[in-house]
Amino acid sequence: MNLWEFLSKPANIAFISFCLIVAIQVFYYLYFFIRLAFYKKKNRPISQTHPVSVIVCARDEAANLVKNLPGALVQQYKTTHEVIVVNDNSFDESKYILEEFKKSFKQLLPVELKQEARFIPGKKFPLSIGIKTAKYEIVLLTDADCVPASEFWIEKMQEGFVDNIEIVLGYGALHKKKGFFNKMVRWETFHTALQYLSYAQAGKAYMGVGRNLSYKKSVFFRHKGFSAHNHVPGGDDDLFINKASTKNNTAIVIEKEAFTLSEPPTSWRQWIKQKSRHYTTSKYYKGSHKFLLGLYALSLFLFYPSFIASLFLFNWKWVIIIFSFRFILQALVIFKSSQRLNEKDLFPWFWFFDLCMFFYYLFFAKSLFKRPAKTWK
Repeated sequence: MNLWEFLSKPANIAFISFCLIVAIQVFYYLYFFIRLAFYKKKNRPISQTHPVSVIVCARDEAANLVKNLPGALVQQYKTTHEVIVVNDNSFDESKYILEEFKKSFKQLLPVELKQEARFIPGKKFPLSIGIKTAKYEIVLLTDADCVPASEFWIEKMQEGFVDNIEIVLGYGALHKKKGFFNKMVRWETFHTALQYLSYAQAGKAYMGVGRNLSYKKSVFFRHKGFSAHNHVPGGDDDLFINKASTKNNTAIVIEKEAFTLSEPPTSWRQWIKQKSRHYTTSKYYKGSHKFLLGLYALSLFLFYPSFIASLFLFNWKWVIIIFSFRFILQALVIFKSSQRLNEKDLFPWFWFFDLCMFFYYLFFAKSLFKRPAKTWK
């Protein structure tokens, strides 16, 4: 049988396609994701701390400021630091709440914005004001609806700035709550972190999350802030990192004390809105990043259809062997990575969420072609 005759049979085509898809996923797990699974923090020969400016942007976030801001204000950090809260044209009680906090915490610096920035939608303008106001070279960003997971958040995140590092990526986790929906949205958050933290370890950082992100003011000004994508409402975290990161200037910090925690979405509608907003900005990533992310997503989308087709059309024993190899490798990496990110309770569900990825990408594919929303709130 020649090659043409072999390829002309649907059973063989299905099996070869399945093998190719598995090979692609094995590559991602062995080249990228294993870096997070078996990550080891490098020993620092000299312990050094740096002055840090924490920046929070808030619009009508009075309730969240009362609940979460104390977590940033009571940090155990001996070196000089400040907490800047940019109150972006709020109509609620945020101003008065910040004034009350200021009486007890001298490191708090409220910045009141009373005018909208024309032609700069989203959070970029208030965040730029916060960075320009910051006294110190290292800025540490989080959101008003986030709280540090420990009193050592600042200390742990700033430890990432060694050698030539200019950007430090952290993990922004979601609060663990009862119910299947909570596990599902946390799985998606974990799976996203598995990718961007692993890519950073491979020298291909493509995004960070504004809930827990740090970089130097010098890299911000060197890239002229957010000017390259001021027209896009989102992207103050992922698009900036996509532009500013290099092979050698980005590090990750994944100690549990360095996490931030935020309230998870409480409804499907809220979650879909959040994820759709993220995908509308991903179209602006560098070409190489879009290719890598797109190829991985395509392999997840096609995996189970190709598996089912091969199972019925080809020798099922070979199909099961290849499926099992991929499953064992995936289980090992997911198990170790979930330990690193304190998401161990998600591991027993990974096989189900992996199956759901077909429907996930099918549903959110349309978001890639939508125009970004005009507001960040």
